[in-house]
Amino acid sequence: MSERAIAKAERLLRLEILLLNYPEGLHRAEIARRLGVHRSTVSRDIDTLSACVPIWEDGNKVGIHRDGYLTRVRLTLHESTALFLAARMMATRTDKHNPHAAAAMRKLGISLERIAPLISRHLEITAQVMEDEAQRHDPVYMDVLETLTRAWSERRKVRLWHLHEPTRCVFEYVFAPFFIEPYPVGQTIHTIGWREPPGALRTFKLERIQRIELLNESYVIPDDFDLRALLDTAWGIWYTEGEPQKVVLRFHPRVAHRVRETRWHRNEEVKEQPDGSLIWEAEIAEPQEMMPWIRGWGADVEVLKPLELREQLMGEAKAMAEIYGWHVTSRPVNPGSTTLEDFFGG
Repeated sequence: MSERAIAKAERLLRLEILLLNYPEGLHRAEIARRLGVHRSTVSRDIDTLSACVPIWEDGNKVGIHRDGYLTRVRLTLHESTALFLAARMMATRTDKHNPHAAAAMRKLGISLERIAPLISRHLEITAQVMEDEAQRHDPVYMDVLETLTRAWSERRKVRLWHLHEPTRCVFEYVFAPFFIEPYPVGQTIHTIGWREPPGALRTFKLERIQRIELLNESYVIPDDFDLRALLDTAWGIWYTEGEPQKVVLRFHPRVAHRVRETRWHRNEEVKEQPDGSLIWEAEIAEPQEMMPWIRGWGADVEVLKPLELREQLMGEAKAMAEIYGWHVTSRPVNPGSTTLEDFFGG
């Protein structure tokens, strides 16, 4: 390649990077100044670049369509496998049709055809699962996800209409998305950001956003916004402005090994007891968020703290027993009895 051709290739790369750094676009004169070339050179380079990069032009302003821009990523086999595992988890923990996810898995699979054909095959199968007809097709949800993604990447605010579940009323807000977080437990996606009104940090569940519009108003994420600190004590997505609560659980010996196999929370502490049971402790922002997980252990777990959570589980156990025709008594149980009849009374 000649020196002239090399210089042009380097200039095109600088132009592409420059436009990617300015999602709102730049005037040709500004591009020429930043690259140190004549405006006529910029015009020729834009024509050349548009052959392989989706360029938009508005008057004398030029930018890159981010929705259609193809990023270049080179991955090792193990890095690709990490993405494959993440994709498998996504495929099994979401009920919504997502053509972007399927396309990404298919591209990754094609890239691995030669070095790992079996993984490549399973990436194709994962893509098919994501496209399966049984998946829920929700065009409103996809529009919300795509608009929020665009707003987040370009740091532009959105106007959205959100369903308030308790009242079933829809409220309108201006929102600056700081982060988008999946929530595997609920098979949902949430976005955390600045909501107006009231001018405070809030979280929206995407499935409850009924309409969304991208605004031209930009925003800046405050320097003191620390997502890791915000969600440090969250069980999933619920955080608190107050102090987290200590949750203490006692697990039966027959499930102790299963509890120890997984680190369920970042700040958990597990203590083995002489009888083989486990005492599990963690500081949790909103213990209510743990309820589905606790219920999943059934009678193999006992809530020791906080008291409100313990009493709620006691009430639910009583209600469940009554569903099956058993009526719980509050009188002390005969310690010598081992029958369910004695436990539940009459």
